[in-house]
Amino acid sequence: MTADPHPSPQQATPVAPPPGAPLRALVVTASNRAAAGVYPDKGGPLLAEGLAALGFAVDGPQVVPDGEPVEAALRAAVTAGYDVVLTTGGTGISPTDRTPDVTRRVIDYEVPGIPEAIRAAGRAKVPTAALSRGLAGVAGRTLIVNLPGSTGGVRDGLAVLADLLPHAADQLRGGDHGPTPAPTPTPAPAPPDPTSTGSAH
Repeated sequence: MTADPHPSPQQATPVAPPPGAPLRALVVTASNRAAAGVYPDKGGPLLAEGLAALGFAVDGPQVVPDGEPVEAALRAAVTAGYDVVLTTGGTGISPTDRTPDVTRRVIDYEVPGIPEAIRAAGRAKVPTAALSRGLAGVAGRTLIVNLPGSTGGVRDGLAVLADLLPHAADQLRGGDHGPTPAPTPTPAPAPPDPTSTGSAH
């Protein structure tokens, strides 16, 4: 049996938020060139602005090179008890695009419907959006979602996430798992007894 070349470090126990605490989000930009100062990070600030508009208390963007630095940032965010972590960049198919691979090492389970919806939204405008390998999943009580690095991909992702993130974060804090159930319908009245001799009026 071969050893895992990338063993997952032990994840510290997440910090539980106090009751009623505001939802917290972190933005991580995965970009070798932005981390080196070759060009400014544009996607990260867009994500931070979008999360703030949804009512999250936002930290970041943290700009880090792709690969292991992204994994380290995600593990630190889970330990710190963030409700949501959004990453931008590193989701393509080039040899340096490793964000989905390191994200998979951190999460406990995937939520495949989120990246599927994001890719579908992007593909309606840009066919190459189908090449994004972004993941979404839960680590501890933190939802992690990978978004593309382009500003268009970030905007498309935010449009999808706006309807999902607050509810998902509430569920991970132990809230209700769905909308208020519909009231129980009133039973229909029983049909008249054909053997009854009562008046037809």
